[in-house]
Amino acid sequence: MIMEKGLKGVVAAQTSISHVDGIQGKLLYRGLDIGEVTKHYSFEETAYFLWHGRFPGEPERTQLKNELKQNRVLCDSMKEVIDHLPKGMDLMSVIRTAISSEGTEKYGWKPTISQAIRLTALVPSIIAYRTRRMAGKPFLSPREDLDHVENYLFMINGTAPLKAHAEALETYMILTLEHGMNASTFAARVTASTESDLVSAATSAIGTMKGPLHGGAPSGVIALLDEISQAGDPEKVIREKLIRGEKLMGFGHRVYKTLDPRAMALKERLLNMSGKDQWLDLALETERTAVALLQEFKPGRSLYTNVEFYAAAIMKAIQMDEQLFTPTFTASRMVGWTAHVLEQSEDNAIFRPESVYIGPERSMADVQHN
Repeated sequence: MIMEKGLKGVVAAQTSISHVDGIQGKLLYRGLDIGEVTKHYSFEETAYFLWHGRFPGEPERTQLKNELKQNRVLCDSMKEVIDHLPKGMDLMSVIRTAISSEGTEKYGWKPTISQAIRLTALVPSIIAYRTRRMAGKPFLSPREDLDHVENYLFMINGTAPLKAHAEALETYMILTLEHGMNASTFAARVTASTESDLVSAATSAIGTMKGPLHGGAPSGVIALLDEISQAGDPEKVIREKLIRGEKLMGFGHRVYKTLDPRAMALKERLLNMSGKDQWLDLALETERTAVALLQEFKPGRSLYTNVEFYAAAIMKAIQMDEQLFTPTFTASRMVGWTAHVLEQSEDNAIFRPESVYIGPERSMADVQHN
């Protein structure tokens, strides 16, 4: 019997949803390069693509947008659930509990795309409702004239977002919709494999995303950008860190052994916004400086920016609180989780791995003696 700690390298399922190639530095959504997807399609269109396997025509696009708008309105019972949670409860736990309260009465036990749309629409509203309530601000009803990502920013900040900020966040959220058999996606598929419902599978995924080894906020990157902004000299700050042997946050990735394709796609979008936001400009300058210095200090190492680096820059630009990073990640990844649950239900087999017992064999006398 072969044992791999953490199931590393073990193939647990077949999927046509996405492909992560860490060696070549590729991320494909249903066979399409992620860079091409972010250039040509919106959040809604990409979500439709992951759920259906094809992009929507105009009537389908309009219908999806309308469904998302209808389902992002929080009902009174869900608001009541959120209001009764302890004030000190972290936001990820709030999302998990609120989504869990959805139950299965409306959609039944078999996962459907309609239910996937509802869960995707609900998460941003849950985040905004809780965030504004905790800040002592009135909750803002969703705006019919704003698309999914624009409305999310509006509900949090209270004002219509700048076009550059909305486009940057939308690109980030498209890039994080899906990423292969990661820990939270695996958790969702394990739950779904028991023929449990989509809400339960999503709740499992949210609980997994909450862990700092998976969905942790890029606090190190934000701290780096803050330090460079205050010093006004990226090369001086980065060189001193490398001389001290400090890890440069936002560079390198445990899966991608070359350029992170998500970082490349995000950078390309941000280059088109050069001069429109100081934090985005600072991130681009920091990357150029850091890559050059890393090649100087660590020749032969493939250390490039990861998606977390530019995500931090976007969060700074749109003035989004650090505690909203993982919840925002969750708001986008709900699409990938639900797509995987739908796929799991089409050809299901319950996940039931073995374990290797490493304890001693005892007699009753041994146990009683101890």
